[in-house]
Amino acid sequence: MARPSSAAEAPEPADESYDLAEQVGFIMRQAAQRHVSIFNEIMGSDLTPTQWAVLARLYQDGGSSQNLLGRQTAMDAATIKGVVDRLLKRKLVQTKPDPEDGRRLIVELSPAGVDYTRELLPKAETVTKVTLAPLATNQRATLIALLKQLR
Repeated sequence: MARPSSAAEAPEPADESYDLAEQVGFIMRQAAQRHVSIFNEIMGSDLTPTQWAVLARLYQDGGSSQNLLGRQTAMDAATIKGVVDRLLKRKLVQTKPDPEDGRRLIVELSPAGVDYTRELLPKAETVTKVTLAPLATNQRATLIALLKQLR
């Protein structure tokens, strides 16, 4: 005799060939979570990966409009605004009027931000090394190349 179904019973899988553990998005999310954990352990808890991305990009390229900075660091307008606001409060970045368009502000590292970023660069390199440590050298380059194709 068949049991009546109830809301508490799990439904039968629609397609048994689908395995979440084998899906690219799920695997990438797990790898990203591992990377963030390594980042937090090495870089410390007072800086987020998104804040670091902004500091590193400004250190590498110099001042930028907030809009361009958001695009360069893969952040939407609301996210980059929040990140820049938090870095302004910490006096790690500063703003100045854009000489080409007075309505726009340029975000740049403050002198303290330059020193702070320079001090953290070796740690950031360690984050990458530890994240990629399970892979052979040739696999590391392949992974980076493949991920670049997916962005």
